[in-house]
Amino acid sequence: MRQTLGEGLAPIVDLVYPPRCPSCGEGIGEHGGLCADCWIGLAIPTEPSCALCQRPFGDRGPGEGAACAPCMAAPPVHDGIAAGTLYTDTSRKLVLALKHGRRIALAPMLARLIAARLPEAESGGRLIVPVPLHRWRLWQRGFNQAALLARELGRSGQGELFVDGLKRVKRTPSLGGMGAKARARVLSGAITVPQPERIKGRDILLVDDVLTSGATSTACVKALKRAGAKSVVIACFARVLDEALEHAA
Repeated sequence: MRQTLGEGLAPIVDLVYPPRCPSCGEGIGEHGGLCADCWIGLAIPTEPSCALCQRPFGDRGPGEGAACAPCMAAPPVHDGIAAGTLYTDTSRKLVLALKHGRRIALAPMLARLIAARLPEAESGGRLIVPVPLHRWRLWQRGFNQAALLARELGRSGQGELFVDGLKRVKRTPSLGGMGAKARARVLSGAITVPQPERIKGRDILLVDDVLTSGATSTACVKALKRAGAKSVVIACFARVLDEALEHAA
């Protein structure tokens, strides 16, 4: 009924609010998409890729099952990374529109791109847990963009949403410009698991909008693993991986 009603009102909505590309503002056919040029501006990670972190190798890279140099030097604590796109100018505009422009209607489209890169859930299902915001940041912004993406992934059948699976108990400054050790010190004790009994023995999908240095997600993964999580796969819309852009489709 809701879907039928929405379809009936769509022409009126389009008349009052003409569909425009959320990245560049150009007119498009319907709401919830991008113009052709901006679709081209998205960089989708390709195969083959690192068996541990899914870093794209490119056509001339190692074969299946190989690990990238960073993972061999420091094996990750997570169990894989599923990134919808690599971080480009287009994906940056979409993230900023969602996070700071309050364009929360973008969440379904961004979540669909993440879902396309997710591994199949094993039997028993998985919990979908967003990277948390501190309560002051949440009050200031009014929403958690990671939770919006997690909700959409849950709605599309990717797992069971557990929006309060993690809690940020310490307000932390921006991590930009800090080294790895400094980031670890700042995040020490900042992330907790309020209900470890819900986490123990479960496969977890940890959701965020952008994966940059990985410091925050690593803190989240460690907290989930301490609580007994069976596995933790990181799912994000955009992954900062400049050296891999030349291998993206």
